[in-house]
Amino acid sequence: MSKADLTRQFIIEKTATIFNKKGFAGTSLSDITNATGLTKGSIYGNFENKEEVALAVFKHNAGELWKKKENWISGHSYAKSKLMALIDFYRKNWKELFENGGCPVMNAATDTDDVMPLMKERVKKTVENWVNNVAKILEEGIEQNTFKPTINTVEYSRLFIMMIEGGILLSKITDKPDNLYLVLDRVEKIIANEILV
Repeated sequence: MSKADLTRQFIIEKTATIFNKKGFAGTSLSDITNATGLTKGSIYGNFENKEEVALAVFKHNAGELWKKKENWISGHSYAKSKLMALIDFYRKNWKELFENGGCPVMNAATDTDDVMPLMKERVKKTVENWVNNVAKILEEGIEQNTFKPTINTVEYSRLFIMMIEGGILLSKITDKPDNLYLVLDRVEKIIANEILV
């Protein structure tokens, strides 16, 4: 990496949690300079504006979250185990997720929906990728004769993501994982009653 790339990465990593907690509007240039120890000129020498910083930070945060999930499920060969590992990821990692401000995808979606079209597009692509990744696990389960061949893999994938994101939202607001656990229990029941052969 070049010196400029290293500086950009430094800014992204130092402001990742701030943007996720405070949002785009709530994160000030002072927050960025305080977190990085860099001057305003140095920040804007590496990024065109705050929106560009926010986009880079979102990409970083969403990528880190997905990497952690992928690492959590990568040791599993069978689709059922992968799906259960994904649920287990949220059971075991909700605290870290909450301490860092919650789900970066949901935060960015609600924070910038009407004011940052570029961010909205980036969030939309991220959600589509998540849907496709979960749908792929469901398709593997069909191929392995573990999941019913008649299930709509994309619809179930969307449903699981919507449910889990809603559980995260309510649990974060109440500072308790109860709502998330309720959702994860329900997802497990759906898998047992509607998806498994």
